[in-house]
Amino acid sequence: MAVKRIGIVGSGIMGSGIAEVAAKAGYEVVLRSRAQSSADAMVAGLEKSLAKQVERGKLETAERDAALGRVRAVADLGELADCDLVLESIVEDLDAKKHLFNELDRICADGAILATNTSTLPVVEMAMVTGRPERVCGIHFFNPAPMMALVEIVRAITSSDETIAEATAFAASCGKNAVQVKDQAGFIVNALLFPYLNNAARLFDAGVATRDDIDAAMKGGCNFPMGPLALLDLVGLDTSLAILDALYDEFRDPNYAAVPLLRRMVSAGRLGRKTRIGFYDYRK
Repeated sequence: MAVKRIGIVGSGIMGSGIAEVAAKAGYEVVLRSRAQSSADAMVAGLEKSLAKQVERGKLETAERDAALGRVRAVADLGELADCDLVLESIVEDLDAKKHLFNELDRICADGAILATNTSTLPVVEMAMVTGRPERVCGIHFFNPAPMMALVEIVRAITSSDETIAEATAFAASCGKNAVQVKDQAGFIVNALLFPYLNNAARLFDAGVATRDDIDAAMKGGCNFPMGPLALLDLVGLDTSLAILDALYDEFRDPNYAAVPLLRRMVSAGRLGRKTRIGFYDYRK
């Protein structure tokens, strides 16, 4: 099956980032949000992002105009009926995703791939609320999608070889390095990354070192581009907590048990960059 039209569900930073990647790669993109105003705002953000690339000489004006011309913002889920691949990037909540997949299964053509951008949740549970579990997989982009080179293609136990091959080809056509992984909490990256982030928060909470020294140590000692506490702020502490909880629920490994400090910070609304305060204060 040739994938030509991509549907993207979700009005957050990941949805708009994936839309940019797909539009620049030549795909027609139907960008859906629950409200037309938020869908239009995503397109406005995309336009701003592409304009910056033109200013920096990384994109030609004609390429920007062509990419924008491929994107259509909608509020009606039914507008995704003609899409060959629909990728959801809504809230990281399994019940919400299962409800959406059930709706997409009803709306989309039988041959369409239904994919999730989840970073941790079990893809098979989304697949099994549809009548096409063999056409469901994970296509996990990383934030920010236009910049990050990696995409994890997640094979649920029900996913067909054809579905995985088409999803992998889609990611590769977007200029991404696609790696395949089985449907297991955390996949590759988060299963390795989040014990590290969690233990950094534990060191900070125990007073072993200051925030700045922990981040400086990992940047200077391991040549990481960003320290772990700054990275937690970028990911979002609420998202990080949800990932750790999902990992712990599946494996019961103490390394995945979220540090109590993270729960307290989430309860206080200190979610990182998205609320302009987390481990760092971005309000200044």
